[in-house]
Amino acid sequence: MKIKGTVLDVPVGTAVFTEKKWKSLSEAKITCLDYSVDMIEQARKRLEGFSNITCIQGDVGNLPMEGSSFDIVLSMNGFHAFPDKKKAFRETFRVLKPGGKFIACFYIKGKSVIIDWLVKNILAKKGWFTPPFPTEDQLLKILKHLYKDIVFQVDGSMVYFCCTK
Repeated sequence: MKIKGTVLDVPVGTAVFTEKKWKSLSEAKITCLDYSVDMIEQARKRLEGFSNITCIQGDVGNLPMEGSSFDIVLSMNGFHAFPDKKKAFRETFRVLKPGGKFIACFYIKGKSVIIDWLVKNILAKKGWFTPPFPTEDQLLKILKHLYKDIVFQVDGSMVYFCCTK
């Protein structure tokens, strides 16, 4: 798969999941953003030497980019950690070009009593996940309000989707 446009990866974390793909997309301009200074430093080290990849520390609720800047916004396992999900949805939509793709996966509540308990009593208490968490219906309502051509898949407590601005 060749991508020649602009990509925002938020949150990039340490880039452990995206390193190979980003390094193979030499014709794409990739911006990796994470709120955590430690995470973005690890991503920078992992991705250094690639002139088409920029790593910046920043807040998804207040993205330091112009509107309509990206062809693709990718968010792998990030939205369940964002403290203000409304701002995160608004900002990722704002920076996406018309016709651009928003691709994401993250935890949704209400699909597994065991996973919901784990998220509430362990992951949220450790600060790794931040409530509130949308249900499948709540998320679909948000996406339908903002996007078109929504491809949506739920597997257990994880949702995977791609939609178009």
